[in-house]
Amino acid sequence: MTPRRRRLFLVIGILAGVAIAGVLTLQAFRENVMFFFDPSQVAKGEAPAHERFRLGGMVEEGSVVRSPGSLQVQFTVTDFQQSVPVHYTGVLPDLFREGQGVVAHGRLGGDGVFTADEVLAKHDENYMPPEVSRSLKAVHPEGAPQG
Repeated sequence: MTPRRRRLFLVIGILAGVAIAGVLTLQAFRENVMFFFDPSQVAKGEAPAHERFRLGGMVEEGSVVRSPGSLQVQFTVTDFQQSVPVHYTGVLPDLFREGQGVVAHGRLGGDGVFTADEVLAKHDENYMPPEVSRSLKAVHPEGAPQG
């Protein structure tokens, strides 16, 4: 094999390696990225069914139902236009309550119920997650809490 041909194979091998590494990196990034949706977007069908995403909004007043003797809880997340029922099994944050901002991580089932595997609540009186605040202001500017 001539030196020129060896260099050609080396360059082709390096380019193939870089291409494979790029494809694997993009695939890993796509699997780990989680998008944010509000209840109006979920109602419009913009949220991916059976894929993980973040659902944010306000916990609807009077919607929290706890199952006695278990860690199961059901509540409704609203953006004052649409609402999405949420089921969660686990310990809720201490600051979780009705009428407060929340972000839930999980999947939307075929029945329209969001099954959360993690629930995050605001951490002080004036704070609201930025995504929730922007979403609420865009959908309902006069009724959205300041954050």
